[in-house]
Amino acid sequence: MSVQFDYTRKQLETIAQQALELSKKVGGSASAVEVSESNGLSVGTRNGEVETVEHNRDKNLSVTVYVGKQRGHASTSDFSDAALASTVQAAYDIAKFTAADACAGLTEKKYLVDKKIAQQDLDLYHPWDLSTAAAIEIAKTAEAASFKANKYIKNSEGGSVCTSQGHFIAAASNGFMGGFAYSRHHLGAMPIAQKGREMERDAWFASHRVPAKLASPESIGEYAANRAAARLGARKISSRTCPVLFDAQLACGLVGNFTQAISGGALYRKTSFLLDALGGKVFPKHIDIVDDPFIKQGMGSAYFDDEGVATQRRTLIDQGVLQGYLLSMYTARKLKMQPTGNASGSHNLSLTSRKTRKTDDLGEMLRKLGTGLFVTELLGQGVNYVTGDYSRGVGGFWVENGVIVHPVSEVTIAGNLKDMFKNIVAVGSDTLVRGTKTTGSILIESMTVAG
Repeated sequence: MSVQFDYTRKQLETIAQQALELSKKVGGSASAVEVSESNGLSVGTRNGEVETVEHNRDKNLSVTVYVGKQRGHASTSDFSDAALASTVQAAYDIAKFTAADACAGLTEKKYLVDKKIAQQDLDLYHPWDLSTAAAIEIAKTAEAASFKANKYIKNSEGGSVCTSQGHFIAAASNGFMGGFAYSRHHLGAMPIAQKGREMERDAWFASHRVPAKLASPESIGEYAANRAAARLGARKISSRTCPVLFDAQLACGLVGNFTQAISGGALYRKTSFLLDALGGKVFPKHIDIVDDPFIKQGMGSAYFDDEGVATQRRTLIDQGVLQGYLLSMYTARKLKMQPTGNASGSHNLSLTSRKTRKTDDLGEMLRKLGTGLFVTELLGQGVNYVTGDYSRGVGGFWVENGVIVHPVSEVTIAGNLKDMFKNIVAVGSDTLVRGTKTTGSILIESMTVAG
């Protein structure tokens, strides 16, 4: 599969500029446009046989036209002159029929990223010139490694390989124009362990912008197999209140719960349990959370957000205290605050503890847990962001005196995110990156466990 693009950066810029000029010509008072192109390959195998092969080659132009404080949006996958004209006209026509919104409009120029900075390289583009045959072989290797690693692996939901790359140009009539090329690659395995009539499934994956930095398919398959097999023999436990340790992968999800609660959309709609929490203690004093958009090869790295606002490295939690929100231009206006360069959400978010030592690996975290529940799987979507109430089905292991005793099943944990955040006892050094979130395992002092 070729990873070359059909359009050059300069051609995308020309198309974007053409759309802006058309917007002005039809009567728009302001406009913004994004032009993008991408391609990719996705392969899935199951029990050593090819199950899916998908190639994609996509392009898209989306345009937003303002008529005063009225806004219209339209998009097309056709870059011809006629398609651009009809798409811009459609956006204008929609704007004429929408209600005016006092907070609508483009970013003020004072917040825009400097043009020279916008062109700097964060090393986000590492295409993988991977043939279909080679991708199939890699997926098969990951899956085969699962069967080889553990005698209890009897079936599989497959090995998978996905690679994608693209580039885009975003521009607006306020003078902003910027864009960059990017790549994303993924490798995973999902084996099924069986012992008698009992079956357990688990999965593991790796993702990176650089294909050479992915974990090997053999190691991914082996780790996934051992996770699945370890869950055989699961038992119920009685209801109780006890400490709960979230493995690093699930702990990244807790960080995601936090970012949802401090997003501008949730705040101005008053649907966040952290409403009016700015400047208050949200986590223990030993916890810091930093959002860094400038990490080389980071999944969330960018010098500007979706609106052209300059990004910045920000400490969101400093010694437990909430220092800021994640705001777009629109939500900042709604809240009468300043935009933070987070129109597309957080960038590369990391949660750390000032108490963590290099020796606080998973084994040490289990010892700190003492007697309690070690959670490795979450089920359901039981999170109420308005109240913070948290209730999820879980899979994992019962631990006594720092030692895993047996796997558990049919268990629910419950609490409130406000209390869970404040009761983080420790964060492990077993740091894991999942998408744009990074943390080690997280130990919470006490939660309700229903068996």
